[in-house]
Amino acid sequence: MDDIYRIRVSGHLDDRWSDWLGGLTVQRRDDGTTVLVGPIVDQAALHGVIDLIRDLGLPQLAVDCVAQSNGGTSWDVQHGCARQSKGGNR
Repeated sequence: MDDIYRIRVSGHLDDRWSDWLGGLTVQRRDDGTTVLVGPIVDQAALHGVIDLIRDLGLPQLAVDCVAQSNGGTSWDVQHGCARQSKGGNR
């Protein structure tokens, strides 16, 4: 299972950039930022997306792994932070 990432950038992106950014969901915020959310297969793919954001000239504000599969244990996002579903906190 792919890890789910949330990448926040300064500025607003149109939905049309989703395909170019590996199918990440584009969510525009009222504060003038855009959040890109979706599965990324591995670290090489993550760096590829980060490179594409750099090529667009958008300042990158944050990158968070918000859900991951680790040995069959899933992680869920609640209130902006990741929490392990089988007890314990990340």
